[in-house]
Amino acid sequence: MPKVRTKDLIEHFQLELIGGENGIDRPIKTSDLSRPGIEMAGFFTYYPADRVQLLGMTELTFFETLTPEQKRDRMNALCTPKTPCIIVTRGQQVPLELMEAACEANVPLLLSTQKTTRLSSRLTNYLESKLAPTTAVHGVLVDIYGVGVLITGSSGVGKSETALELVKRGHRLVADDSVEIRQEDEDTLIGSSPELIEHLLEIRGLGIINVMTLFGAGAVRNHKRISLVIHLEIWDQKKNYDRLGLDEEKMKIIDTDLTKITLPVRPGRNLAVIIEVAAMNFRLKRMGVNAAQQFSERLMNAIETKEE
Repeated sequence: MPKVRTKDLIEHFQLELIGGENGIDRPIKTSDLSRPGIEMAGFFTYYPADRVQLLGMTELTFFETLTPEQKRDRMNALCTPKTPCIIVTRGQQVPLELMEAACEANVPLLLSTQKTTRLSSRLTNYLESKLAPTTAVHGVLVDIYGVGVLITGSSGVGKSETALELVKRGHRLVADDSVEIRQEDEDTLIGSSPELIEHLLEIRGLGIINVMTLFGAGAVRNHKRISLVIHLEIWDQKKNYDRLGLDEEKMKIIDTDLTKITLPVRPGRNLAVIIEVAAMNFRLKRMGVNAAQQFSERLMNAIETKEE
């Protein structure tokens, strides 16, 4: 099922439909837009027909210099079975030739009062968000000191209970149990909660609780960029866990590599505090302060001094 159709643009941007109403269910498959200036001059060899077409003042001013026959030919070539819609900006008068071609080909013809550049920017942002690659991850997403921390682990390891303690400590819940993730850029992952379980936490033995109702609107967020993954696992005595923090583990989600920290879980460990410190330490590393690296350098200096 297509993620975006022409009718979604009409509703979201309050565009006026003035022709080709039978095509409003056409799918939009790319966030790229087209301003068909060179096509107005008659060059259609590389015409990106599957894009939303924007006609601004420049295109329509040039169009008025054409002969009646050229006008009809250009508009007929512009309206194809693949074209999702044609938007005329700045509230300009729609050429009769365009109206006739759009109605004949059932291409939705839309009118906007916004400036072309402004509308182009808003359309691109909207389509990139809607058409971005998506996935879902089992885990909990919490905003800790501005760092989006995705907490993963097997069922029953204590993810939701840890999230509850973090919320009590003043941090904000984004999603529990299922985190919907979309990739908005090469290195930007945005996490959110499915609408059905938004603001809810499941605590075994207690049931479902509404975090916003219990702790207020300041305890939740609708979405957050994911920067750090913390994986919880039952403490394995035979496994050697990282004690210095020099080795940085990575986890790939869609096409983005995220820093991953594995925390062993056992009775007595205050996971909420450890995760809180991990988020602060992650922020420090991004600012260029690496405690593990500083310790390693200090240790090497001490060894070299002793050898001399």
